[in-house]
Order: sequence, then structure tokens, then C-alpha cells
Amino acid sequence: MFDIITIGGATRDVFLVSDKFLSIRSKKIPSGVGECVALGSKIEVDQLVLTTGGGATNAAATFASLGFHTATMTRIGDDSTGKDVIDDLSAFGVSTHFVRMIKGGQTGYSVLLTMRDGERTILTFRGVSSQFEQKDIHWGGCEQTKWIYLTSLGGNLALSKKVIENARRCNIKVAWNPGKGELKSGMKSFLALLPMIDILTMNLEEAKLLTGKKHVTGIFKMLQSDGKIRLITDGTNGSHVWRDGWMAHAGTTGVKAVSRTGAGDAFGSGFVAGFIKREDIRYALAIGTLNAESVVQQFGPKLGILKKWPGTLTTKKIKIQTL
Repeated sequence: MFDIITIGGATRDVFLVSDKFLSIRSKKIPSGVGECVALGSKIEVDQLVLTTGGGATNAAATFASLGFHTATMTRIGDDSTGKDVIDDLSAFGVSTHFVRMIKGGQTGYSVLLTMRDGERTILTFRGVSSQFEQKDIHWGGCEQTKWIYLTSLGGNLALSKKVIENARRCNIKVAWNPGKGELKSGMKSFLALLPMIDILTMNLEEAKLLTGKKHVTGIFKMLQSDGKIRLITDGTNGSHVWRDGWMAHAGTTGVKAVSRTGAGDAFGSGFVAGFIKREDIRYALAIGTLNAESVVQQFGPKLGILKKWPGTLTTKKIKIQTL
């Protein structure tokens, strides 16, 4: 019996840090700001960080580091990159028994061009993690886990639905952090799933995309279900939580970030870990926030993960206000 099984993507992440990566404003760029280098030049990189990423492996590292018996279900290729993912999970004490290695497949790979202020552009190759199938999920007996932490399955909402429905039949608790691929299916596709999701988490941009609402109160009202927890993160502005009409906001301590990659995974998994430990939403908010703040002070989504439970004086640094 595992305490929790995480399901989703796995990648090899390479952080290239240089003060030669510059930002430039242009109306030709969708976001209005681009990251640029001199065309045809050879760029000296100041720092190179090799790590692994993907929602499932990032979350699994948090749970295992905080003492939970953890496994992950993901897809990797039978390449050296896939071996790196396995080695990293094992180093965190995560069971890789359910990891599926695809013969001849390529593991997901991301290169993050990171400026000195922490802003970055991600070049990503999804590899085999973009093609989840039913046989990638271990449909074992109901006794295999107490919780499932479900992340993006490459936009495969139909498979996500089957995982959630199977968990409900087995009385397994579900925390879900859907990706943009799943969210693009629209609110109508989510309505039947909401009563089965114990903890639903996404960032504000994603929540607006799904619901079409601009403000957190309106978003929560569309996502609510009796007794279920809903989370919305908003970067340095903190996070909001809702359950049965009760809403609260958790602030941040204002730590300086060197890289925001993995902050969402760290918050979501930290919150769920805290909630499993105490079933206290305020405590869970503090753990999620502290885990995210620790992660953003390092390059890579796993290097800063909390290795032990913060004490009372530390959790009190996170100010939580009922709204």
C-alpha cells in the first residue's frame, strides 16, 4: 500500500543560465516580451544545471522527501535520458515500479534559457510522455494506494477521466493538477468530474481559461463541489483556497526567486502533503507556500524541495487571511 501515487509526465531538464540572454519588447511577440540572443553568435553560459522535471516526478519528490511511501506512473524512453529520470526518482526514495519504458521511444526533454533575474524561455520536447495510453496506468487492486496525485496526461482528458472514476470506485482520494491540454476541453467536460476531485489545483491563468471568469470568487463558484477543496495560485501574489463557501488567501514571504520553474508543482504537492498529514487547510497552505518558495530559490524543480516538515515558527510566517 502506497500513501500516494503520482501520475503524469517526466522530462530531463537542462538549465542554461547567462547574462547574455536579454529581454526585448516587441508587438510581434505574443506575450509582448521576447528573450533574445545575438544571431550567429557563440554565447558563453555562466551556469549549467542538469535535473529532471515533469509534474509527476516533481510531485513525487516532494511526497517522498516528506516521508510518504510514494510511487509514480509515467512514460519514458529506453534512452540515457530515461535512465536519468529513473535514477533521480530512486535517489528521492520514489518507487519506479510503475514507470513504463517505451522501447525505441524518446524521453521528454526541456532546455531552459534562463536570464539572471530568473525569467526564462523553455524549449520543450514532450517525447513519449505526450502519448499516454490506458496500458501506461497500472490498474491494480484498490488496496494499492490511499491517494492519487494526477497531473497532465498530455492533454488526454478521456484517460484522466478513467483514472478519476477508477479511484472513486476504489475510494481513493484524488488531487488533480490538469494541464492546459486537458483544460482546453472546456468547462462542460469538467462538470461531471468535479464531485470526484478532492483537491483541484491550477494557476489563475489556467482557471480563467477553463471557466471564462476573471475573478477568483466567480471561478471558485463554478468549480465548487460539496466538501471538496479548490486551489488557485497566483505567483508572488500568493494563493487562494475554497471549500464549501469558505475562502482564504495565503501570502508569501517575498523571497527572491532565481527560477520559478516547478513552483506550481511544489505548491500543489506541498499543499496535498500538508493536508494528508493534518487535514488542516491552513497548515496545508503554509506547507505548499514554503515548499514553492524553497524551490524557486534553486535552479530546477527538485533541488529546493523541503526535506523535513517546517516547525511552527516557520509556518506562521505564511499569513493566511479569511476572505
